Amino acid sequence: MFKRLAAIVMALMVVTAAAAQPYRDSITIDLPNDAATLDPHLQWDTDSYAIYRNIFDNLVTRDVSGKIVPQIAESWRQVDDTTLSFKIRSGVRFHDGSPLTSEDVAYSIRRIIDPALRSPQLSQFDQIASAEATDATTVVMKTKAPYPALMAQLVKLSIVPKAVVERIGAQAFNLQPVGSGPYKLRAWQRGVGVTLDAVPDYWRGRPPFDTASFRVVPDVATRIADLQTGRADIVRQLGPDEAVRIKSDAKLQVLAAPTERIGYMFINAVSGPTQDVRVRRAIAHAIDRKTLIEALLQGYGKEVDVVLTPANFGYIEGIGGNAFDPARAKALLREANAVNAQLSFLTSPAYDRRLVEALQQMLQEVGFKVDIQTMDHPTFLRRRQGRPDEAGSISLGRWSCACQDADGVIFPLFRSGSIWAKYANADFDKQVDAARATLDEAMRLTHYRRAFEILRDEVPGLGLYQDFAIYGARREIRWQPTANEAFFLFDMRWQP
Repeated sequence: MFKRLAAIVMALMVVTAAAAQPYRDSITIDLPNDAATLDPHLQWDTDSYAIYRNIFDNLVTRDVSGKIVPQIAESWRQVDDTTLSFKIRSGVRFHDGSPLTSEDVAYSIRRIIDPALRSPQLSQFDQIASAEATDATTVVMKTKAPYPALMAQLVKLSIVPKAVVERIGAQAFNLQPVGSGPYKLRAWQRGVGVTLDAVPDYWRGRPPFDTASFRVVPDVATRIADLQTGRADIVRQLGPDEAVRIKSDAKLQVLAAPTERIGYMFINAVSGPTQDVRVRRAIAHAIDRKTLIEALLQGYGKEVDVVLTPANFGYIEGIGGNAFDPARAKALLREANAVNAQLSFLTSPAYDRRLVEALQQMLQEVGFKVDIQTMDHPTFLRRRQGRPDEAGSISLGRWSCACQDADGVIFPLFRSGSIWAKYANADFDKQVDAARATLDEAMRLTHYRRAFEILRDEVPGLGLYQDFAIYGARREIRWQPTANEAFFLFDMRWQP
């Protein structure tokens, strides 16, 4: 009797122990696009960020509520209006075993603001004047002027090992990134995917999965099929219709959240037919935002009339956009002698094809001819960031700065000199420069109001909707998406 009871107890202990273990030791994620880079100081597109953010730690980060909290910086203090002092965490090691030091932090800051690097993120950090490691655990950062969005921008600043980058160079570092995050690179096969391995002695604790595989799957139907068959555990960038389909499958779940990301249309103000402001205004009057959201987004979107969302500081109610008015659009085209003007519409698999085609139809109905040009996402980014004559007439964008501040949105998108801007206006530049140079929030809002009025009148871009991040996942995954779209494997779990 005793032996039989002992056997039952032992069996229960085994079952309990098994139930306490992670459901699986690996996770597979389908992404719509390949990473453009694994160097965190270069591209900041969502697919690249979803991968490399798990390889690197950042100076500071946000918790699930959106609050800025310590990461490599244990604490910080504002010394004066233009000086911040950071206390750097000790005991952190890079994946090659070398210690992360205050000099690595200072070097990472200096690297991303170096114009020679040509980082697309430069405009979000270019108010930093200097960064110096003053002792083994302290970094002092100075800005050119008071910079109210600094801490919000530093959420995106990843720390790289100075010795490694200087030894192998930026090109090799992109292919062989070395960070201090919970995962390290095992393999990156271009166009196929990326495999990461857990770092067992990561300073925050053991990561939840031993292996993470990010696969490039451009076709959304294939991503859903992978999820349904178990080939994928999470799929990124689902459309609203796909979300509705997934909700009906008991093995799956939809994970969604409204974000700070703005769905917008870029309009080239310095090249091609869209140089004429009347043509740009005609484009704006041709777009029916309400129909786009109701017919195509299934409620996963909120109409906006500026290039910013309510989740960001600086969002101004009541600016008013160029309202949907097809008759006005046609009149503007006749006035500009631009009826049948040819627009090149650049796009990639990152953008919902139905949305692209709906916009094409709206524009053609008022008298444009629209040529959709589809390319892989890295090529799309290169052209969009390149010369005005290769950037196309229009394109869709889904912009997030992960800073929840207007400075990280309209400054890089429209401030003259930015790699993204195909537009120049001295008054606009004056307003956004002033808004990023004062700590007075009321004064910042005054400057942003004027900046948005200029964008409304000159239309170098058009706000369409507040974007929702929509993921499909296996039912057993436990994870909560956030407004800044952070894809942290460390925050995910399998539930048995």
